[in-house]
Amino acid sequence: MSDIEVLQVSWQDMEPHLRDIRTKVFIEEQNVPEDLEWEEVDHNAVHLLVKTAGQYVATARLLNTGQIGRMAVLEPYRLSGIGRAMLVKLLSIAEERNMQRVILNAQVDAMAFYKKQSFKVESDVFDDAGIPHIKMYMRL
Repeated sequence: MSDIEVLQVSWQDMEPHLRDIRTKVFIEEQNVPEDLEWEEVDHNAVHLLVKTAGQYVATARLLNTGQIGRMAVLEPYRLSGIGRAMLVKLLSIAEERNMQRVILNAQVDAMAFYKKQSFKVESDVFDDAGIPHIKMYMRL
């Protein structure tokens, strides 16, 4: 795979690209109801957008509360290190903002990925939009 660029962007500047990736991954692929996907917090979140081979292929966000979420990588680009690259960038941003701890609600299928990045489990499995999730955290 060609080089990837992990860009820090704002919702206001890149909304069409952020929406496109999240729509494909969460709404179309995972059947998340559209009304659960779009939130007001998007307007104030830090967003990442990954570009490779001239295309936007992944996104993630960090809320002011320290919550990481909406990590989405288009299917052809999964298992290529993009998710890890986004997570490293989000953790760096959280540290720059003097956050002591970050949290995320991981899909159970992705729990091993987050554990490999030193996240710890903080809850039992729960349902979010019909998908089993688990709350995880990392101290910075």
